[in-house]
Amino acid sequence: MFAFSTLLSFAFSAPVIVSGLVLKRSGCSVQGLKVPTLPTPLVAPSTAPSWVALAVGVQNYTCSSAGTYTNVGAVAELIDISCDVGSTGFSTITDTAIRDWEQFPPSLTIQQFISSLHGDTTPPIIGQHYYVANPITGTGINPKWDFTSEGANAGKKTAFAVCAKVNGAPAPTGSKDIDWVQLGVLTGAPALTGELAKQVYRTDTRLGQPPTSCTPGSRDITVKYAAKYYGFGGSV
Repeated sequence: MFAFSTLLSFAFSAPVIVSGLVLKRSGCSVQGLKVPTLPTPLVAPSTAPSWVALAVGVQNYTCSSAGTYTNVGAVAELIDISCDVGSTGFSTITDTAIRDWEQFPPSLTIQQFISSLHGDTTPPIIGQHYYVANPITGTGINPKWDFTSEGANAGKKTAFAVCAKVNGAPAPTGSKDIDWVQLGVLTGAPALTGELAKQVYRTDTRLGQPPTSCTPGSRDITVKYAAKYYGFGGSV
């Protein structure tokens, strides 16, 4: 099993015991946390976040008839970094994550990587990010943040959010990194769209961009990425 020595030692080691007290490594308050300065046209939320997570996974692309790649979703594990807020490494945690993620053997799959996170040195995983068919219209795909099977929200049927993009902007760090985005939950019953958040922001992105061109008919590709996701307005 591949060991994420740097990443795990920074944020995901076992709870630390100091003078008989166990220091939490997940589930900390993020009430004082704000999203970083957002590029135009993203609009900063007016409330404190409900949760913040580090995403490590892949962006999925298919080659269009025009010879360019089109995004067809993403798959990522969501790791609770709430207890790292205020630490010296919080601002650079996506840099650490992508460095270790890029070192993961290319012969192994994203499923094997995800399984490695659930090993003996289990990081505080709070959910998964992936795409689903639009639950309102049944057509197209939309991003979903799903906390229903992990941590404190395990078993809560509406601990998810299905959203649609509101705004996007190129990453301030350059064209190699995927856009920062602002998303809003779809309008619909909680059973369909969830109650995990009303707004989700993707920031601090690292990598995830496809090559600039492709040969029509070529295989779909996956591109590794890391990012932070902030959820706002959740009721679970």
